Amino acid sequence: MQINKHVHALRIPFYATTPSGNGLERFVYVYLISGTEVCLIDTGVASSEEVIFDYLRTIDRKVSDISRIILTHSHPGHMGATRAIKMETGCSVAVHSAEKAWIEHVELQFKERPLPGFDTLVSGSVAVDRTLEDGDIIDLACGLKLQVLHTPGHSAGSIALFLPGYNILFSGDAVPVPGDVPVYEDVLASVNSIKRLKDIQGIRHLLESWDEPRKGDQAYERMDEGLRHIQRIHEAVLKAADNDPSPEPMQLCKRVLEELGIPSVAVNPLVARTFAAHLLMCGQKNII
Repeated sequence: MQINKHVHALRIPFYATTPSGNGLERFVYVYLISGTEVCLIDTGVASSEEVIFDYLRTIDRKVSDISRIILTHSHPGHMGATRAIKMETGCSVAVHSAEKAWIEHVELQFKERPLPGFDTLVSGSVAVDRTLEDGDIIDLACGLKLQVLHTPGHSAGSIALFLPGYNILFSGDAVPVPGDVPVYEDVLASVNSIKRLKDIQGIRHLLESWDEPRKGDQAYERMDEGLRHIQRIHEAVLKAADNDPSPEPMQLCKRVLEELGIPSVAVNPLVARTFAAHLLMCGQKNII
């Protein structure tokens, strides 16, 4: 899907593995900026390079034109194909400094954040060429520059990227999707990151990882939805833990998902960690 003359959205389907070993249909968006060079924002899971390379050929670009990958963070759905693409093209890889270790040592990521089917989602460790910090400007040439916005919450080093002039916001996983599996580490940091993105004036396109592209006012409505979703999650956690101040994490996870109307197949340790983060704020009813 072409967003404008430079920006393209690639919707990449894949199968995730549930804790029970079943396959779950998912998709993730990868974004391509085509100018003097080709820049990828995230790379999807392992084997996504095939979709990316095929798409490049449809827009009369060569695989060798990819000179840069910018990762919004280190999780498998975002960096899974990075190693394969870098090996094919020799491109540089950039990520926030707080995410570097998990990209260069994926076995460490799996140890600290075990995920079912991890090995099938990640093609391997890859060296990072540039570490990013809040406020950095990435010059893509051809008048295209990306502003780095540190958006912690989903992970410590999550970033969003803003393309001035075209007013496109690439938000990564900063905004949770209502009805989808909620995964973030720090509740208040997530809320503050969304509010920061909402403060950007004149957004024309909001490009997320797990939701369809949004235009104009829909972008701001989408961020409001994300905030309300976090508040609903908080209320569901408080309700589920009302009679048990120290609930068993996986049981709490199951009860909260039931309250939210999300299928129990989503019960896993990562979601349980999300709900545990809400328990740390059990004395606060309104968090947005």
